[in-house]
Amino acid sequence: MALTAGTRIGPYTVTAPLGEGGMGIVFRAHDTKLQRDVALKLLPEHFADDADRLLRFQREAQVLASLNHPNIAQIYGLEESSSTRCIVMELVEGQTLQERLKRGPIPLEEALPIAAQIATALEAAHERGIVHRDLKPANIKLTPDGRVKVLDFGLAKAFQQEQSPALSNSPTLMDASVPGVILGTAAYMSPEQAKGKEADRSSDTWAFGCVLYEMLTAHAAFEGETIGEILAGVFKAEPDWGRVPAETAEAIRRLLRRCLQKDRNRRVNSANDARIEIEDALSTPPAEAVPRAVRTRRTLLPWIVAAITTLVFAPIAILHIREKPTAEPPEMRLEITTPSTSAPLEFALSPDGRYLVFVASADGPQRLWLRALDKTDAQPIAGTEGADYPFWSPDSRSIAYTAAGKLKRIDIAGGPPQTLANTSAPRGGTWGADGTILFTASLGPLSRVAASGDDPVTVTRLDPPRQGQHVFPQFLPDGRHFLFYVVGTPEGSGIYLGSLDGGEPKRLAAANSTGAYLAPGMIAFVRQTALIAQRLDLNRGELVGDPVRLADPVSSSEAGVTGFGGFSISADRRVAYRSGVGWVAQLKWHDRTGKAVSVVGQPDSSLLQYPALLPDGTHVAVNRTIQNNPDIWQIDLVRDRMTRFTFDPGVDIVPIWSPDGMRIVFSSTRKGPFNLYVKSASGASAEELLFETPKNTYAQDWSGNGQFLLYSDTDPKTGRDLWALPMSGTDRKPIEVVRTPFEELNGQFSPDARWVAYETNESGRFEIVVQPFPVPTGKWQVSTGGGIQPRWRADGKELYFIAPDGKLMAASITAAGATFSTGTPVPLFPVGLVPGLGANNQQYAVSRDGRFLINQRVETSTTAPITLLLNWKPKP
Repeated sequence: MALTAGTRIGPYTVTAPLGEGGMGIVFRAHDTKLQRDVALKLLPEHFADDADRLLRFQREAQVLASLNHPNIAQIYGLEESSSTRCIVMELVEGQTLQERLKRGPIPLEEALPIAAQIATALEAAHERGIVHRDLKPANIKLTPDGRVKVLDFGLAKAFQQEQSPALSNSPTLMDASVPGVILGTAAYMSPEQAKGKEADRSSDTWAFGCVLYEMLTAHAAFEGETIGEILAGVFKAEPDWGRVPAETAEAIRRLLRRCLQKDRNRRVNSANDARIEIEDALSTPPAEAVPRAVRTRRTLLPWIVAAITTLVFAPIAILHIREKPTAEPPEMRLEITTPSTSAPLEFALSPDGRYLVFVASADGPQRLWLRALDKTDAQPIAGTEGADYPFWSPDSRSIAYTAAGKLKRIDIAGGPPQTLANTSAPRGGTWGADGTILFTASLGPLSRVAASGDDPVTVTRLDPPRQGQHVFPQFLPDGRHFLFYVVGTPEGSGIYLGSLDGGEPKRLAAANSTGAYLAPGMIAFVRQTALIAQRLDLNRGELVGDPVRLADPVSSSEAGVTGFGGFSISADRRVAYRSGVGWVAQLKWHDRTGKAVSVVGQPDSSLLQYPALLPDGTHVAVNRTIQNNPDIWQIDLVRDRMTRFTFDPGVDIVPIWSPDGMRIVFSSTRKGPFNLYVKSASGASAEELLFETPKNTYAQDWSGNGQFLLYSDTDPKTGRDLWALPMSGTDRKPIEVVRTPFEELNGQFSPDARWVAYETNESGRFEIVVQPFPVPTGKWQVSTGGGIQPRWRADGKELYFIAPDGKLMAASITAAGATFSTGTPVPLFPVGLVPGLGANNQQYAVSRDGRFLINQRVETSTTAPITLLLNWKPKP
């Protein structure tokens, strides 16, 4: 039985879905008898087919319902209606510990009280003979009033089947149709559970140690990309104890080691012992470590004074010896909160360390905001609407940024922005002391332009197929050398060192982001999740010495943009960084009035984008980024199931279905630049290279008759252009659709393939136009006040697009022969797209029956603060 808002199960009225875990779907509901809100966990349908299993479950649930403790989410009972059975549980408001950890490690003074409450909950359950079996951050709620609630006590056992001991005691789900559950749970599984032995309270102690370690470090104690790698660590490896904060008391370090003993007989005896250790640590002030040099001086001081008293002619020496050494300023980390933003990694410290500029939207358009660090609030900068990727002038008086296909600059003292150059692919920039700006004029090599504006000149040269793009340059202090990031094959991508004086750039390191200079003589960059620094030997053009860690975790890449790091460094060594960011999006069905009809799957934090709907409406292909690897995924809308479609380590983006639904075309960097590949939609065959060119190419649409594939490419001189690739016959030479000095992108064939709609900034802002295909004998503008992302109605009699105010617009279309006319566009409803996306393809799709599948940002998603690191000192 499918539960929707309004469904009644006994006295409970379902109001909204809450989420889906390894042991069932959870809904929010209202108890009409007791007038309270509850949580309903829906049992799997196959329970009804197994009477013995259902009876065992009921017995276990009765035991679990006896737990009544302030740190345990209570089970109220069981309820059933027709074939639907569910557990009625206490509704706990607040975020899970897993959600909190996405923002980074929890400070010790916050983490220990949380851990003490978790231990208290375990202690209470263990006293009743109940073992949790599946303790993990996702099962721990942090309420708004500061209380901890542990969820799903004992449900792993209640849900298990009667089966061999090798399986029955493992909290890992055996149902492989639930992606991610096995991997997530295995990271907290004790060695004995992984071997299929009976779980007891010491198994919970192990999981508690894993949770405490993760709270302090924001890393799982045992990491890996597969369940095999994780379990190998559980059996044989030790956690990386070096990640535990240096200020952690020795008692807590000892507790962690005792919880994570492989031999259960050597673990902490009970959760009660763990709680006592934590409470003692909280009540005991940290002992001040006395440096060895100070201890030595104190020991020798009486002898020194005695000697000096015989030297009455040396009073200055006495004063000098008694002087205290000047204390170095302590390392500090401060949090800076910003308004809501869809570009959380786009911020920059001024070179003098006095200002922070960042991109935010709050309740208005996306634009630049400026925060003076000696002030408590930030202000939006007028005239910077649509801004992306800000960077500073060397004197900290001006900011350069990109907006509406232009590179611009603005003075922070006031005045309008000044346009410097065109750019079809904003990917950051850097401003040198001599007034030279390096930036990306198109998706390809780097270009240079004067800070006063001029025609861009290419600076770097691609090395295909190893290199596809040069992005996010950063000048070094000499103003001649610069760092930049290469997007390409695994052996070609990484941080490179280049020079304005020419010469072949040198690859410095594999990384997840570009590098930035950190005085004296180091460069910082993101590798995996850590911001690290390593010394640069500029003469040899290589990194030397061991890397040292500044922060972990730090985010990198956003909206599928590779090579971008969520950090910025000033000339005086201040470091700003952000972690645990990224939007949470969800595909939602809307009717023509804007009413939300249904949702697809669960909210997704994996950079969900570019939904492509199968013509029959049964599947949608999307982009998702897992562990910094963008891939194509398919969602079965009938079975509500998601599967990965591409597996290459390269960047795979922008899926397009063939009209018959048998194939999917996408763009990939597996040979350097973005080229077009095609693969059977069933996944039964390997992908094939469809079209290769030195330029970056992106699939846009496949004509309804199957004869042409519309794609865009990036040209250093003309920017984005549209082409049609014949998909049948022997002549596969591309047909030029539109190629001008302006930007043309997001092309869409009309259903009869006789017209092409696209967006262009020829007028100074992006508008929607339509022209005949294949011979462009004319051109008609459809939008009247700006527009992007066109889509046709299935019968070709209406064209949809997104207006600058975020509303979905509809314009009636009349086309007969060579004549074309359009009605005045009318607004339908605000779409609430994930902001900042849509440069390579649309963020919504239109079904044959007129519904709209829209990629929308989930309103509950929050923006993590920016951390400002002061007085950083490398730690040995």
